[in-house]
Amino acid sequence: MKNPLSICVYCGSGFGTDPAFKIAANELGKSMAEAGIRLVYGGGNVGLMGEVAKAVKDNGGYVTGIIPRFLKDREIMFEDADENIVVDDMHTRKKMMYEKSDAFVALPGGVGTLEELIEQLTWAQLGRHTKPIVIADIKGFWRPLITLMAHMRNFEFIREGLEVNYAVAEHARDIVSMIAQKIQHLPRGEDSETSLTKM
Repeated sequence: MKNPLSICVYCGSGFGTDPAFKIAANELGKSMAEAGIRLVYGGGNVGLMGEVAKAVKDNGGYVTGIIPRFLKDREIMFEDADENIVVDDMHTRKKMMYEKSDAFVALPGGVGTLEELIEQLTWAQLGRHTKPIVIADIKGFWRPLITLMAHMRNFEFIREGLEVNYAVAEHARDIVSMIAQKIQHLPRGEDSETSLTKM
């Protein structure tokens, strides 16, 4: 396992309509920094993305932002990050976010957040990695997706041997401890080193 631990956070470039989402992003960033866990994220300075990054930095943590060139202005790159990586396209961004992270968290967000979360769930389902994935179901935001997963199981599109493994946290304060516990139980050498080059 890499040291120090890094968590990739997927989340919206907006705040959404419920103030609880912004509070959760701030709480997650603060708890990560206090635990000495680094943030890897999409590099933006707006919405929940900016909120979690600022919370990590404000509490003495380390931030790595990875942003495609065409989004630097639209999402306003977070200039205070310890490491800003500008890439050519979304595919490179997502691959680098994967490679630099030991676990993944999905806060509320839009279709981009959903796509990133589903990609990690798919890679894990196909045995390409065993990194923990936590769905932050703040105020029930992800409940329709969780219900859809159950629906897929009921119709055996998610079946034995192809389980989709993830944890659900209803409160941001629980996420860091959930991930720490899961990483402790991973087989040695399988937490962060699986290559995606053969996918």
